[in-house]
Amino acid sequence: MKDIMGMMKAASEMKGKMEAMQAELANLVVEGKSGGGLVTVSLSGKGEMKGLKIDPSLFKEDDVEVLEDLILAAHNDAKVKAESEMQSRMAEVTAGLPIPPGMKLPF
Repeated sequence: MKDIMGMMKAASEMKGKMEAMQAELANLVVEGKSGGGLVTVSLSGKGEMKGLKIDPSLFKEDDVEVLEDLILAAHNDAKVKAESEMQSRMAEVTAGLPIPPGMKLPF
C-alpha cells in the first residue's frame, strides 16, 4: 500500500512538472539556419514556425529552387533543435521514474 501511495505521489509530481515544462516549451524559440545563415527559421518548442528571415541576395529569379531548399533545410534544423530541447527537458522531469526505455513523452 505504501508503494502505491508513493507511486501516486510521484505521478502527481510528474504531472505538475510536465505541465510546467510544456508551458516553457510553448515559450521556447529555436533558430535553424541554412546556406551559411542566408535563411533562418524560428520555431516554437512545439514545432510551430514563428519566423522566417531570408537574405535579400537570394531574391533572383533563377535562385527560387535554391531558396526553397534552403528554407526546408533551415526548418528541419530548427525542428531538430526543438525536439532535442524537448527531450532534454523531459529527461529532467522524468528523472528517477521507472519509465520503460524508448517510451516517448509527452504522449
